[in-house]
Amino acid sequence: MATCSLISTRFHSPSSSLFRSSTIKPTTTIHLSKPFHLHTPNLFLLRLPSPKLTIPLLPKLSIPKPLLLLCTSLALSFTLLLSNADSAAAFVVTSPRKLQSDELATVRLFQENTPSVVYITNLAVKQDAFTLDVLEVPQGSGSGFVWDKDGHIVTNYHVIRGASDLKVTLADQSTYDAKVVGFDQDKDVAVLRVEAPRDKLRPIPIGVSADLLVGQKVYAIGNPFGLDHTLTTGVISGLRREISSAATGRPIQDVIQTDAAINPGNSGGPLLDSSGNLIGINTAIYSPSGASSGVGFSIPVDTVNGIVDQLVKFGKVTRPILGIKFAPDQSVEQLGVSGVLVLDAPANGPAGKAGLQSTKRDSYGRLILGDIITSVNDKKVTNGSDLYRILDQCKVGEKVIVEVLRGDHKEKIPVILEPKPDES
Repeated sequence: MATCSLISTRFHSPSSSLFRSSTIKPTTTIHLSKPFHLHTPNLFLLRLPSPKLTIPLLPKLSIPKPLLLLCTSLALSFTLLLSNADSAAAFVVTSPRKLQSDELATVRLFQENTPSVVYITNLAVKQDAFTLDVLEVPQGSGSGFVWDKDGHIVTNYHVIRGASDLKVTLADQSTYDAKVVGFDQDKDVAVLRVEAPRDKLRPIPIGVSADLLVGQKVYAIGNPFGLDHTLTTGVISGLRREISSAATGRPIQDVIQTDAAINPGNSGGPLLDSSGNLIGINTAIYSPSGASSGVGFSIPVDTVNGIVDQLVKFGKVTRPILGIKFAPDQSVEQLGVSGVLVLDAPANGPAGKAGLQSTKRDSYGRLILGDIITSVNDKKVTNGSDLYRILDQCKVGEKVIVEVLRGDHKEKIPVILEPKPDES
């Protein structure tokens, strides 16, 4: 479409009137730089579409005002006809759609990180009730992301739980069989591996979660309800939250709370900061209806980093345990005491070897309470979550001092922590 410009060369005349008879050169070149409307008395509105216009005029003639107006109008009209712009294009100016800077950043973030996000299908073997045929049917789905060029995929443990077979679909819709490298039920993290070409694998950038702030923008990419590669945005609503593992009930500390929409199918997908770096794994929502209610939770990447490294190297996470079974917190509260009541301490476990006593019944059937753990290494224990939190800070083989309430007196017992047995 022709561009309209402003006439930068004006007609000079000896009088104040613009179009009084004047002397002009044989050829006048009119340069156009801005939109221009030429108003002529009692005639019509002209708009010049060409950036440079040359109007041939008579050599050094004294031209009366009416004739000058007529010649100028005819010359401009003739120029409009010569330009290959239709009438609508000559007078209508359209501007392309423009995005704001924050919108451009979001679009760029999605385009750059989408190739790192995968779709995981959980398949289970079931037998048909009528034909007795064994079928492999989908029993769930979730999200994940590429960790490295070796084909490792990180997701939630509850996404793959109970699967007889797993399928991973990459961003280009190519699908591969996946093998389980290892998983950590306590922290709801699992690592898979696919035999895909390295050029198809784009690892996600790893960030840091230790310096996050409430209010900063976050972005969640996943496959809610099977709708692949869906982007939702929000902010960090809270930090250092605590949720329980769906598999073991063990608490997960320092969880990120966000109001970015997280729905079924988003589990295992990445939570990104505004730079496109991974800061967490979307793992759970708080919702009575099962859909997003604006309260979602993500496992921080600093926690995930250490777990994934152990799973990739050893296929398991080495975590210390006391080797006890303890009563629900509500049962201890009903007794009017604070601590962890030991229900069972197997003799071959760390606590049993150290001499902790289990809850049992006497010959008359009366309940005899076992030891009640009140502190570990002088750190107060009021419930099971406190005990898990303290043990997460310890190492295998470390000696800890366990203070217990036994009957009406307290004792301090040294216990050497052992690794958690392998999980099938």
